Amino acid sequence: MLQSDVEFIQLIGEDLMKAGGKRVRPSVCLLAAQALGARPGGPEWNQVLDLAACTELLHSASLLHDDLIDDADTRRGQPTAFRRFGNVVSVMSGDFMLSRLLARLSTLPASAELTRAFGETAGLVCEGEVLQFQVAAYGDYSTENYLRIIHGKTAALLELAARAPALLLGQPAIEPALATFGREYGMAFQMRDDLLDLGGDPQQLGKPAGSDLREGKATGPVLALLDTEYAPEIRQILERQAAQPGDTERVLVLAQQTGALERTAAEISRRLDLARAALEALPPSPARSALAELAGRAGERNF
Repeated sequence: MLQSDVEFIQLIGEDLMKAGGKRVRPSVCLLAAQALGARPGGPEWNQVLDLAACTELLHSASLLHDDLIDDADTRRGQPTAFRRFGNVVSVMSGDFMLSRLLARLSTLPASAELTRAFGETAGLVCEGEVLQFQVAAYGDYSTENYLRIIHGKTAALLELAARAPALLLGQPAIEPALATFGREYGMAFQMRDDLLDLGGDPQQLGKPAGSDLREGKATGPVLALLDTEYAPEIRQILERQAAQPGDTERVLVLAQQTGALERTAAEISRRLDLARAALEALPPSPARSALAELAGRAGERNF
């Protein structure tokens, strides 16, 4: 799907394949399809593989754009594409991925429904990213905005990966349950990531703690502090993007003292319970069990 006779596009595609990563979205897509009865080697399996590849391409295209927006130096331990090839090549390569996944979607059963689902999800991703900048610019920190941001940035893609197989395989009745699983799993996944950004081990994370604070982002634990007597101090730290020495450490200490970390962890567990409960709508199978296990790991991961 990423073959091109334009060398730079080809190189970025090859880098994507070599870089690896967790491949969570295609994994969810493949497992959901198997939970619905599709089998490797079966008549529809190549179409399932195409669909899983499309979910990964949508994610990868967003990462190419995100790295440029965030001025990131590395991705999965390697120099980012725009650092190697420049802004234009990076953005256009992301757009190329989008063009290829749209072309592939057009060949699949239920192509109209799938294309609509992918298009709506891409819109949510864009809105989530822009809203994040808007909230930081206006200081409009709220739980409502935070939930909308992480739904767009992370959960919407996992929701798509989980429910798209139901569209492909003509099983619309089960689509809402799979959508709930993907959405709640994705929300918990991002909340856990945000929690670790503040309180995780920098050695395991592979980056300094407090990256979100230095970008002016108010994540779950920080929003919890905005409901305490420390709110004025926290707002000042957010406004200056944790630029003063000790800012990140101060927020972490307050989050520990007030129980903000524990409340965030409890919300993660609650959402993972909702995700696993949604899977009860599926018949028992190894694939359903694997999806439940995947959700369980989102609550345990330390990096």
